[in-house]
Amino acid sequence: MQDPITQTRLDAVLNRNASFDDQFVYGVTSTKVFCRPSCPSRRPRPERVRLFDTPEAALEAGFRPCRRCNPQGRRSVDAWLERVRLLLESTEFALTLHDLSREVNVSPAHLQRRFKAHFGTSPRAYQAACLAERFRSELRREGSVSRAVYAAGYGSSQAAYRATIGMTPGRYRRGGAGERVRYTVAAHALGSVLLAATERGVCAVRLGEAAALEAELHREYPQAQLERDDAALRPQLNAVLELLEGRAQEARFELDLHGTAFQAQVWEALRRIPYGQTRSYSQLAEAIGAPSAVRAVARACGANPVAVVVPCHRIIGKGGQLGGYRWGVAVKRHLLDLEAGESHD
Repeated sequence: MQDPITQTRLDAVLNRNASFDDQFVYGVTSTKVFCRPSCPSRRPRPERVRLFDTPEAALEAGFRPCRRCNPQGRRSVDAWLERVRLLLESTEFALTLHDLSREVNVSPAHLQRRFKAHFGTSPRAYQAACLAERFRSELRREGSVSRAVYAAGYGSSQAAYRATIGMTPGRYRRGGAGERVRYTVAAHALGSVLLAATERGVCAVRLGEAAALEAELHREYPQAQLERDDAALRPQLNAVLELLEGRAQEARFELDLHGTAFQAQVWEALRRIPYGQTRSYSQLAEAIGAPSAVRAVARACGANPVAVVVPCHRIIGKGGQLGGYRWGVAVKRHLLDLEAGESHD
């Protein structure tokens, strides 16, 4: 009779259970090849299986590594995690933990644990970050709210929309009907600055040409109660102008930012980058505990709704290149030069 550990491992081999891939390897005595438990090759007879705690032990026993599953190293384990990531990024409908576990033949609990350890967030939160912009677009189209809710994988339209946008889905689809959004515009050497705010706080800071900025705001909320209110928003606008001119290192006012939990995590990490310093996307991903989520981090930076206040301009390429910037590379260079000079005073 097999001891419980041996029987569990044999079961893992027969079921191709990838959750055991980093725990042991097995050798087949008839072929003298050793594999990971999840190897896609034909299942061996139990009597021909030898279990080894490490690949090195299998090598010492005279077995050679399988070419299909590469049991030496972690490539096979990383491969199934990468497969999960690609599914979450490319699928247009919500995937449950059980859907994913069936795709990669890993238990839901193990998948959740390994994915979060590797990417710094849960599969659900990761997909929510990837689908946020798609969710916004779907709500703005003539299609139904329920289709957008289904795509985002939430149980109700209220929960879905409040988690990603901040108002009810019907209201956003109707162009923000019933929402009061005040805004102000000011000229600056870098271009016009538009600042918008709801009753809860500043929701947008944008740079560019005044007419285009106002038109963009109206397109986003065509049915909202949009009001230009220069006097009421003067303190917040002055704080942003001070940032642009190097007369302040941070803006102190309430924000009303709408994004996924993952985006919020990235935006908060951006605000923790010290004035006068820069980071790469990979460093930012590491800072939030998600070193493999570089692309998702980059998307979250690109979705930053408040320029300068959340300093996504402090993210540069690995080699020191400026990289892209929503408001223009010249603006990014100006801000970084300004901050670098200020930090040396």
